Amino acid sequence: MKKQLLFVLMTILSLNCYSQITYEKGYYINNTNQKINCLIKNIDWRNNPNKFEYKLSENSESKNATIKSVKEFGINNISKYIRNTVNIDRSSDNINNIYFNKRPIFEEEELFLKVLVGGKSSLYQYVDGNIERYFYNKDNSNIEQLIFKRYKTNENKIGKNNRFKQQLWNDLKCSSFKMSKIENLDYKKNELVNFFIEYNNCNNQESVNFEEKQKRDLFNLTIRPRLNSSSLTIQNSVSNSRNNDFDNEIGFGFGIEAEFILPFNKNKWAISVEPTYQSFKSEKTTNVNNISGGVLIANVNYSSIEVPLSLRHYFFLNNNSKIFINASYVLDINSKSSIDFARNDGSNLDSLEIKTRRNFALGIGYKQNDKYSLEVRYQTDREILGTYTSWSSKYKTLSLIFGYSLF
Repeated sequence: MKKQLLFVLMTILSLNCYSQITYEKGYYINNTNQKINCLIKNIDWRNNPNKFEYKLSENSESKNATIKSVKEFGINNISKYIRNTVNIDRSSDNINNIYFNKRPIFEEEELFLKVLVGGKSSLYQYVDGNIERYFYNKDNSNIEQLIFKRYKTNENKIGKNNRFKQQLWNDLKCSSFKMSKIENLDYKKNELVNFFIEYNNCNNQESVNFEEKQKRDLFNLTIRPRLNSSSLTIQNSVSNSRNNDFDNEIGFGFGIEAEFILPFNKNKWAISVEPTYQSFKSEKTTNVNNISGGVLIANVNYSSIEVPLSLRHYFFLNNNSKIFINASYVLDINSKSSIDFARNDGSNLDSLEIKTRRNFALGIGYKQNDKYSLEVRYQTDREILGTYTSWSSKYKTLSLIFGYSLF
């Protein structure tokens, strides 16, 4: 089953990789200031690009445009990038790579800057891995970096160079702005976007807020009932008289999933947490020679709350439907669960307390209208007798999961 599921996952990946290539209406401006309307491949860049793919029409071949030949490009009502030569400080924000120098170390680079706010004063963003920098200009002046830098102090603590606050106070004057407004400002996208919009409004100038146009559904809460097909085998390394292969059982489960869509790459990636109730009950009767009556009855009564932590990737088929795959790390919280052994006369022999270990899961599913979903999920072997040195077990589950998103 595991090999079959992996084969299906690889088949889906290979068949649907092309369905992710979406070209959307946009434009670019070349070095001769000519504006060309076209279709741009929108991959919702997490890092600022230095090139992009485009088509002149739906049926034409795709072409590449680079930062050397394009001054500006944009996807209608979604995003806009401009080419500019700027001084940028690429000092690391990683605590392990922070040094004592509080001053920015500038290097001149030609970059595509993402326009966040356009107007009398404009705000731009540049992201490259862990480096995130913001730039600004006023009245079409030269674009400058808003300076923020972490550094080590002589006491080996982390200090902050908040020079950007002084830059904003000096350059973006407004009669209603108080110094406290600047002092409370963090070097974060949402706060800076709001500040620049307020500044433009204060000066009776319109703002173009590109971030506002990208409304996204970044959180989903879904109820997920399921059918579970589960099996269990147990083995004892000292004596095989109580080894058992319990029958495959069909059971019901119920989960509630909180899904967080990652805000890049066209909403294709998500992480989720899904507390889920599941149970497994089975009885197995075997003939043995070393107990009175010659018959051993083994009963399993196992229930738990599983907590899969999942990474999910979507493959969009069209605007209303999509396929997804996910990989999960499954925590399991069991309570008062055991495997009990008894004779055929009903007298108890002994009992094994169930203490589980973590395992993994793979799933593939389909979602319609961001509302209804169906998933097949396979869980790898779970050890449920983790506290016993002489016992080992394999608990396997294949689930058919139905989903209904509340919001």
